[in-house]
Amino acid sequence: MLLTITTTYQPATDLGYLLAKHPARVQAFNLAFGQAHVFYPEATDERCTAALLLDVDPVGLVRREGGGVSLEQYVNDRPYAASSFMSVAIAQVYRSGLSGTCKERPELAVMPIPLEAKITALPCRGGEKLLRELFEPLGYTVTAEHYALDAAFPAWGESAYFTVTLTVTTRLQDLLSHLYVLIPVLDDKKHYFVSDDEVSKLLRHGEGWLKDHPALELITSRYLRRQRGLMREALAQLVEAETPQVEETAIRNDAEEAAVEE
Repeated sequence: MLLTITTTYQPATDLGYLLAKHPARVQAFNLAFGQAHVFYPEATDERCTAALLLDVDPVGLVRREGGGVSLEQYVNDRPYAASSFMSVAIAQVYRSGLSGTCKERPELAVMPIPLEAKITALPCRGGEKLLRELFEPLGYTVTAEHYALDAAFPAWGESAYFTVTLTVTTRLQDLLSHLYVLIPVLDDKKHYFVSDDEVSKLLRHGEGWLKDHPALELITSRYLRRQRGLMREALAQLVEAETPQVEETAIRNDAEEAAVEE
Protein backbone atom coordinates (compact mmCIF):
# COMPACT_ATOMS: atom_id res chain seq x y z
CA MET A 1 0.00 0.00 0.00
CA LEU A 2 1.81 3.09 -1.24
CA LEU A 3 1.11 6.82 -1.33
CA THR A 4 3.63 9.23 -2.82
CA ILE A 5 3.41 13.02 -2.66
CA THR A 6 5.56 15.10 -5.00
CA THR A 7 6.12 18.84 -5.28
CA THR A 8 8.06 21.05 -7.66
CA TYR A 9 7.79 24.07 -5.39
CA GLN A 10 11.32 25.39 -4.91
CA PRO A 11 13.16 24.52 -2.85
CA ALA A 12 11.20 21.29 -3.20
CA THR A 13 12.84 19.75 -0.14
CA ASP A 14 10.71 22.10 1.98
CA LEU A 15 8.16 19.30 1.65
CA GLY A 16 10.09 17.71 4.50
CA TYR A 17 9.18 20.63 6.77
CA LEU A 18 5.49 20.36 5.87
CA LEU A 19 5.43 16.64 6.62
CA ALA A 20 7.82 16.91 9.59
CA LYS A 21 9.89 14.12 8.02
CA HIS A 22 13.53 14.73 7.07
CA PRO A 23 14.27 13.95 3.39
CA ALA A 24 17.63 12.38 4.27
CA ARG A 25 16.15 9.83 6.68
CA VAL A 26 14.16 6.61 6.37
CA GLN A 27 11.67 6.35 9.22
CA ALA A 28 9.42 3.56 10.48
CA PHE A 29 6.32 3.88 12.65
CA ASN A 30 4.56 1.07 14.49
CA LEU A 31 0.82 0.85 13.97
CA ALA A 32 -1.63 -1.67 15.41
CA PHE A 33 -2.11 -3.23 11.99
CA GLY A 34 1.56 -3.24 10.94
CA GLN A 35 4.20 -0.65 10.14
CA ALA A 36 4.38 2.58 8.17
CA HIS A 37 7.60 3.59 6.44
CA VAL A 38 8.42 7.09 5.19
CA PHE A 39 11.25 7.69 2.74
CA TYR A 40 12.14 10.04 -0.11
CA PRO A 41 12.87 8.40 -3.50
CA GLU A 42 13.96 11.81 -4.80
CA ALA A 43 14.89 14.97 -2.94
CA THR A 44 16.36 17.88 -4.90
CA ASP A 45 15.70 21.59 -4.92
CA GLU A 46 13.70 21.14 -8.13
CA ARG A 47 11.61 18.09 -7.25
CA CYS A 48 10.92 16.17 -4.05
CA THR A 49 8.85 13.04 -3.44
CA ALA A 50 7.80 11.62 -0.07
CA ALA A 51 6.63 8.01 0.01
CA LEU A 52 4.37 6.50 2.68
CA LEU A 53 4.51 2.71 2.49
CA LEU A 54 2.23 0.57 4.67
CA ASP A 55 3.10 -2.98 5.63
CA VAL A 56 -0.15 -4.47 6.93
CA ASP A 57 -0.05 -7.75 8.87
CA PRO A 58 -3.29 -9.60 7.97
CA VAL A 59 -2.53 -12.61 10.17
CA GLY A 60 -1.87 -10.33 13.12
CA LEU A 61 -5.19 -8.58 12.53
CA VAL A 62 -7.11 -11.85 12.66
CA ARG A 63 -5.27 -12.99 15.78
CA ARG A 64 -6.00 -9.69 17.54
CA GLU A 65 -9.68 -10.29 16.86
CA GLY A 66 -9.54 -13.75 18.41
CA GLY A 67 -8.83 -15.78 15.31
CA GLY A 68 -11.27 -17.17 12.79
CA VAL A 69 -12.10 -20.09 10.56
CA SER A 70 -12.75 -18.22 7.30
CA LEU A 71 -10.02 -18.34 4.65
CA GLU A 72 -11.09 -14.86 3.56
CA GLN A 73 -9.86 -13.49 6.89
CA TYR A 74 -6.33 -14.50 5.92
CA VAL A 75 -6.43 -14.13 2.12
CA ASN A 76 -7.78 -10.74 1.04
CA ASP A 77 -6.74 -7.42 -0.48
CA ARG A 78 -6.30 -5.51 2.79
CA PRO A 79 -2.47 -5.64 2.87
CA TYR A 80 -2.25 -4.21 -0.65
CA ALA A 81 -5.28 -2.05 -1.43
CA ALA A 82 -5.40 1.60 -0.37
CA SER A 83 -8.09 1.74 2.31
CA SER A 84 -8.98 3.17 5.71
CA PHE A 85 -5.61 1.81 6.88
CA MET A 86 -4.04 4.53 4.74
CA SER A 87 -6.30 7.18 6.27
CA VAL A 88 -5.22 6.13 9.76
CA ALA A 89 -1.57 6.25 8.68
CA ILE A 90 -2.03 9.75 7.25
CA ALA A 91 -3.58 10.90 10.53
CA GLN A 92 -0.80 9.42 12.63
CA VAL A 93 2.34 9.70 10.51
CA TYR A 94 1.51 12.97 8.71
CA ARG A 95 -0.30 14.53 11.66
CA SER A 96 1.25 17.99 11.35
CA GLY A 97 0.58 18.13 7.61
CA LEU A 98 -3.04 17.06 8.10
CA SER A 99 -3.56 19.66 10.83
CA GLY A 100 -1.98 22.42 8.73
CA THR A 101 0.86 23.21 11.12
CA CYS A 102 4.54 23.67 10.33
CA LYS A 103 6.77 24.82 13.18
CA GLU A 104 9.86 25.61 11.10
CA ARG A 105 8.09 27.09 8.05
CA PRO A 106 4.63 28.28 9.20
CA GLU A 107 4.13 30.31 6.02
CA LEU A 108 4.36 27.12 3.96
CA ALA A 109 1.41 25.54 5.73
CA VAL A 110 -0.99 28.17 4.36
CA MET A 111 0.60 28.44 0.91
CA PRO A 112 -0.86 26.69 -2.16
CA ILE A 113 1.96 24.75 -3.81
CA PRO A 114 2.07 22.38 -6.81
CA LEU A 115 1.40 18.86 -5.58
CA GLU A 116 1.05 15.43 -7.13
CA ALA A 117 -0.30 12.48 -5.17
CA LYS A 118 -0.02 8.95 -6.53
CA ILE A 119 -1.94 6.09 -4.93
CA THR A 120 -1.31 2.51 -5.98
CA ALA A 121 -4.00 -0.19 -5.90
CA LEU A 122 -6.83 2.16 -4.99
CA PRO A 123 -10.19 0.34 -4.98
CA CYS A 124 -12.78 2.46 -6.79
CA ARG A 125 -16.12 0.82 -6.12
CA GLY A 126 -18.01 2.88 -8.64
CA GLY A 127 -15.28 2.92 -11.25
CA GLU A 128 -13.34 5.73 -12.84
CA LYS A 129 -16.52 7.78 -13.19
CA LEU A 130 -16.94 7.99 -9.41
CA LEU A 131 -13.23 8.65 -8.95
CA ARG A 132 -13.50 11.70 -11.18
CA GLU A 133 -16.78 12.82 -9.61
CA LEU A 134 -15.08 12.92 -6.22
CA PHE A 135 -11.78 14.61 -7.07
CA GLU A 136 -12.37 16.80 -10.13
CA PRO A 137 -14.80 19.20 -8.36
CA LEU A 138 -11.96 19.85 -5.89
CA GLY A 139 -9.70 21.08 -8.68
CA TYR A 140 -7.67 17.92 -9.34
CA THR A 141 -6.44 16.66 -12.68
CA VAL A 142 -7.07 12.92 -12.45
CA THR A 143 -5.10 10.22 -14.25
CA ALA A 144 -6.29 6.66 -13.65
CA GLU A 145 -4.69 3.39 -14.74
CA HIS A 146 -7.17 0.52 -14.54
CA TYR A 147 -6.14 -3.09 -13.95
CA ALA A 148 -7.64 -6.28 -15.31
CA LEU A 149 -8.49 -9.05 -12.87
CA ASP A 150 -5.90 -11.17 -14.66
CA ALA A 151 -4.09 -10.10 -17.82
CA ALA A 152 -3.86 -13.77 -18.84
CA PHE A 153 -7.66 -14.09 -18.77
CA PRO A 154 -9.15 -10.94 -20.34
CA ALA A 155 -12.62 -12.50 -20.34
CA TRP A 156 -12.67 -12.10 -16.56
CA GLY A 157 -12.98 -8.35 -17.07
CA GLU A 158 -11.65 -5.40 -15.12
CA SER A 159 -10.85 -5.28 -11.43
CA ALA A 160 -11.93 -2.53 -9.03
CA TYR A 161 -8.34 -1.32 -8.64
CA PHE A 162 -6.59 1.69 -10.12
CA THR A 163 -3.30 3.46 -9.82
CA VAL A 164 -4.39 7.07 -9.48
CA THR A 165 -2.40 10.26 -9.96
CA LEU A 166 -3.89 13.51 -8.66
CA THR A 167 -2.35 16.82 -9.70
CA VAL A 168 -3.31 20.13 -8.10
CA THR A 169 -2.03 23.39 -6.69
CA THR A 170 -3.29 23.67 -3.13
CA ARG A 171 -2.21 23.56 0.50
CA LEU A 172 -0.75 20.26 1.65
CA GLN A 173 -3.39 20.18 4.41
CA ASP A 174 -6.15 20.25 1.79
CA LEU A 175 -4.61 17.39 -0.17
CA LEU A 176 -4.21 15.22 2.93
CA SER A 177 -7.74 16.03 4.13
CA HIS A 178 -9.21 15.04 0.76
CA LEU A 179 -7.27 11.76 0.78
CA TYR A 180 -8.15 11.05 4.41
CA VAL A 181 -11.88 11.25 3.67
CA LEU A 182 -12.13 10.03 0.09
CA ILE A 183 -9.88 6.94 0.11
CA PRO A 184 -12.27 4.97 2.39
CA VAL A 185 -15.22 6.45 0.49
CA LEU A 186 -13.89 4.96 -2.76
CA ASP A 187 -13.07 1.65 -1.05
CA ASP A 188 -16.55 1.71 0.55
CA LYS A 189 -15.18 -0.12 3.60
CA LYS A 190 -13.61 0.63 6.96
CA HIS A 191 -11.47 -1.66 9.09
CA TYR A 192 -12.79 -0.30 12.39
CA PHE A 193 -16.16 0.26 14.01
CA VAL A 194 -17.86 3.50 12.95
CA SER A 195 -19.22 5.41 15.94
CA ASP A 196 -20.38 8.95 16.74
CA ASP A 197 -16.77 10.16 16.70
CA GLU A 198 -16.64 9.59 12.94
CA VAL A 199 -19.11 12.44 12.43
CA SER A 200 -16.73 14.90 14.08
CA LYS A 201 -13.81 13.57 12.02
CA LEU A 202 -15.78 13.92 8.81
CA LEU A 203 -16.84 17.48 9.62
CA ARG A 204 -13.37 18.52 10.71
CA HIS A 205 -11.51 17.07 7.74
CA GLY A 206 -14.30 18.13 5.39
CA GLU A 207 -14.23 21.73 6.57
CA GLY A 208 -14.10 24.19 3.70
CA TRP A 209 -14.93 21.73 0.90
CA LEU A 210 -17.38 18.98 1.80
CA LYS A 211 -20.48 21.14 2.30
CA ASP A 212 -20.42 22.36 -1.31
CA HIS A 213 -19.24 19.12 -2.91
CA PRO A 214 -21.69 17.79 -5.56
CA ALA A 215 -21.33 14.28 -4.09
CA LEU A 216 -21.95 15.39 -0.49
CA GLU A 217 -24.60 12.78 0.29
CA LEU A 218 -22.68 9.90 -1.27
CA ILE A 219 -19.49 10.86 0.57
CA THR A 220 -21.33 11.14 3.87
CA SER A 221 -23.16 7.86 3.36
CA ARG A 222 -20.08 5.83 2.49
CA TYR A 223 -17.79 7.46 5.05
CA LEU A 224 -20.27 6.71 7.84
CA ARG A 225 -20.97 3.19 6.54
CA ARG A 226 -24.60 4.02 5.74
CA GLN A 227 -25.58 4.47 9.38
CA ARG A 228 -28.65 6.63 8.95
CA GLY A 229 -28.53 8.28 12.35
CA LEU A 230 -24.92 9.38 11.86
CA MET A 231 -25.65 10.50 8.30
CA ARG A 232 -28.55 12.69 9.44
CA GLU A 233 -26.41 14.23 12.16
CA ALA A 234 -23.53 14.99 9.80
CA LEU A 235 -25.71 16.39 7.02
CA ALA A 236 -27.66 18.55 9.45
CA GLN A 237 -24.47 20.10 10.79
CA LEU A 238 -23.04 20.61 7.32
CA VAL A 239 -26.18 22.19 5.90
CA GLU A 240 -26.82 24.37 8.93
CA ALA A 241 -23.10 25.16 9.40
CA GLU A 242 -23.27 24.16 13.05
CA THR A 243 -19.51 23.96 13.53
CA PRO A 244 -19.02 24.81 17.25
CA GLN A 245 -19.46 21.16 18.20
CA VAL A 246 -16.60 20.23 15.88
CA GLU A 247 -14.30 22.82 17.46
CA GLU A 248 -15.17 21.69 20.99
CA THR A 249 -14.22 18.09 20.24
CA ALA A 250 -11.18 18.77 18.02
CA ILE A 251 -8.59 18.27 20.75
CA ARG A 252 -10.16 15.02 21.91
CA ASN A 253 -10.42 13.69 18.35
CA ASP A 254 -6.79 14.57 17.59
CA ALA A 255 -5.78 12.36 20.50
CA GLU A 256 -8.05 9.56 19.30
CA GLU A 257 -6.67 9.68 15.76
CA ALA A 258 -3.15 9.49 17.14
CA ALA A 259 -4.19 6.29 18.90
CA VAL A 260 -4.77 3.09 16.96
CA GLU A 261 -8.09 2.74 15.22
CA GLU A 262 -9.26 -0.79 14.72
